[in-house]
Amino acid sequence: MLAKVLSGALLGIDAYPVEVEVDIAQGLPQFATVGLAEGAVKESKDRVKSAIKNSGYDFPVRRITINLAPADTKKDGTAFDLPMAVGILAATGVIKNHRPRDYALLGELSLDGQIKPVRGILPIAVAARRWGAEALILPADNAREGTIAGNLPVYGVTDLGQLVDFLNGEKALEPCVMNRDELFRESARHEVDFSEVHGQEHVKRALEIAASGGHNLLMVGPPGSGKTMLARRLPTILPPLCFDEALTTTKIHSIVGLLPRQDALVARRPFRSPHHTISDAGLIGGGTVPKPGEVSLAHNGVLFLDELPEFKKNVLEMLRQPLEDAVVTISRAASTLTYPSDFMLVAAMNPCPCGYLGDSLHDCSCTPLMTHRYRTRLSGPLLDRIDLHVEVPRISYKELAENSEAESSEAIRRRVEEARRRQQQRFAGSRTLCNAAMSPRQLRRFCQLDEPGRQLMEMVTDRLGFSARTYTRILKVARTISDLAGEEHILQPHLAEAIQYRSLDRKAP
Repeated sequence: MLAKVLSGALLGIDAYPVEVEVDIAQGLPQFATVGLAEGAVKESKDRVKSAIKNSGYDFPVRRITINLAPADTKKDGTAFDLPMAVGILAATGVIKNHRPRDYALLGELSLDGQIKPVRGILPIAVAARRWGAEALILPADNAREGTIAGNLPVYGVTDLGQLVDFLNGEKALEPCVMNRDELFRESARHEVDFSEVHGQEHVKRALEIAASGGHNLLMVGPPGSGKTMLARRLPTILPPLCFDEALTTTKIHSIVGLLPRQDALVARRPFRSPHHTISDAGLIGGGTVPKPGEVSLAHNGVLFLDELPEFKKNVLEMLRQPLEDAVVTISRAASTLTYPSDFMLVAAMNPCPCGYLGDSLHDCSCTPLMTHRYRTRLSGPLLDRIDLHVEVPRISYKELAENSEAESSEAIRRRVEEARRRQQQRFAGSRTLCNAAMSPRQLRRFCQLDEPGRQLMEMVTDRLGFSARTYTRILKVARTISDLAGEEHILQPHLAEAIQYRSLDRKAP
């Protein structure tokens, strides 16, 4: 007796079809799983056997062989429990009307036959129609996530008995229905706002520029000056996610298992803030079966690194490729996976080891050599990829006690969206989406300076010793400032403001 059931597995953020073939033959009782089954897949035989028995069905005392095709690709996870059980019940005649290509099935089985949620549903739901499936059968807790793809009916089931009755036509199930637009609007609301921030107007201005041009930013200031608070509000002024961006971001969170059950879609731009003790695999991604790291979880959002010099040097240096290419490639002996990592880097650091260099209320206890060593923990190539350096001073009591509300995130976001629209028109027909990603050719074309601007750049380059790399960063930031001002060309005031955002270059020994 042979039965085939369609399922799926993940390869990076994409999915591929897996055909679960079940053969039940005469012979000594045995349950064998072939097809490069790893870890949890090998253990599934005990879960499947107990689930079938405890759901009131007879488990065949025969030789059972299950093949997971394609057999040359490693399979891991618990999502094959449900298709294995359905295949066994179909092969023994318990399920009579099941046609293998009608449904794609995924789910983990508990010992009593309950169906538990699994990770990575969305990529499989997106790809299932290409495999010939007419509908998806998923754990009830995953049904909303599967419906997001919007291309197939999705049936949520809670236990094995309910599924058998449905496949035999003895019980009707309604497909999961969800208003995707309403879910998008509800999930996109933010809990924080720039109106709650008093003072620090020049830092808010720098964050607005960074959001408008997609620039990376570094904040330098003493403890308690508000660096983290300001960084957490940056996603509130970024343009809202479009559906395609939200879909890609949700795929990554679904693979890692970070998608909350009540939220079937990541509709807000992610904000990831890993601790400085994170490993290189945790930041970039990796493992025996490579999983996305923090840089991929921050895709289409913000990666915030607090206490930047405290991160391990080798971990920071690994940021170079994702910052440059917006993707992370993880190579292993068996496969090479690529995860998207198009994020804004926002970092914060103290001006010195004790944190109080230049502070008006505390004396700094650091020697110049200590301060120099602290700052040189950040390599030149990494700082070169950070466009804006902003000093964040301690806020005064008068500013803290002020009762009036500051400008809201919505008001700032409108200006950011208008600047982004200018950039979309400018770079139409190219892969460039924002000023920070301009190529050298685009830089020469769109960042031409008038005579006063050239004179200013010549003066500061000679007097402050700016490198060619710094010169390029200044031009990109100046282009964004001119977009915010609604100007077609870069004017001298725009250039002067961009120059002041290179504080670490000015103070470099």
